[in-house]
Amino acid sequence: MKIYRVITAILVFFILTACTSAKLTPISLLKSSSTQKESQQTPPASTVPVVGATATSPQPTATLIQSTKTVSPTLSPSPASTSAPSLRVLPPEPQAVVFYAEDGQMLQGMYYAAAVNPAPTVVLMHWARGDQRDWIEIAYWLQNRGLGSKSSNPENLPWLNSSWFPPLPEGKSFAVFTFTFRNCVGGCHAFERDKWLLDARAAMLKASQLEGVDPRSIVSVGASIGADGAPDSCYWLNKQLPSSCLGALSLSPGNYLTVNYAGAVKYLGDEQPPKPAWCLFSTQDPESASACNAANGPNYQKYEYKDKLHGMLLIQPGYKPLALQLLLDFLKLVFDS
Repeated sequence: MKIYRVITAILVFFILTACTSAKLTPISLLKSSSTQKESQQTPPASTVPVVGATATSPQPTATLIQSTKTVSPTLSPSPASTSAPSLRVLPPEPQAVVFYAEDGQMLQGMYYAAAVNPAPTVVLMHWARGDQRDWIEIAYWLQNRGLGSKSSNPENLPWLNSSWFPPLPEGKSFAVFTFTFRNCVGGCHAFERDKWLLDARAAMLKASQLEGVDPRSIVSVGASIGADGAPDSCYWLNKQLPSSCLGALSLSPGNYLTVNYAGAVKYLGDEQPPKPAWCLFSTQDPESASACNAANGPNYQKYEYKDKLHGMLLIQPGYKPLALQLLLDFLKLVFDS
């Protein structure tokens, strides 16, 4: 019996040992296999690709270059300039200008650029007996760039002889624009009052668009038909470009362009600020005397001459006050006040 119990105990021992070995081996292998699978599915942190950088992610190279692109490794960045860009001074030689009236009529003009840019500008309108060439020496005189005294003057017309013109103030230079009314080369061939009004308006608008012109500093000056065109087109321009035309000076207006001269003066005087209008006339020129005497207003002035003079004939050295000196006084009033 004792031998039997001993043999039984030995058999139980071996059975238990075998069972324990069988259970330990699969668990150990399973853990090892699981660890290996996890290792294959999750790469090392240093090789994880970044999809959608966050605020804490390093900025890409392009951003870094962009943030430092204004920095030079050898030069310090220059501060931004605060001065206005300089405008070129245009050449003094007169430039031919082609422009068009509202009805499509082509017109010829001449532009005399000032020695400054932008410049106060004078638009000169001729009388019915001539064309824009009657203003050439006065244009050179106002431009004040040394180009005058060279015009052909076989008839010895005083407005083409600059030897008696009053001197301009030192350093003063105006831009000047002249033009010829339609069908008036060498003198007007027929009266086209309503169409000349279109021409005067077109000239003022064109002048405001020329390079070198200060579009807020324009005046109109005219003789005879141009004397009416000056205030008529001045207040018209101000309806298109408020306060562009600062005033009008007229030599012998006569209600020639379908607009009443006194009415045009009133329009200018009613603007804010009021625009001055001056009238020069002869007491022996009935139409002009009537037109100038009918106008009034706090910014209106009139100057009368005794002899029978009309339009450009008022521009002579023997008559006081000198018409060209009055022109300078007028320009000083409107541009320097």
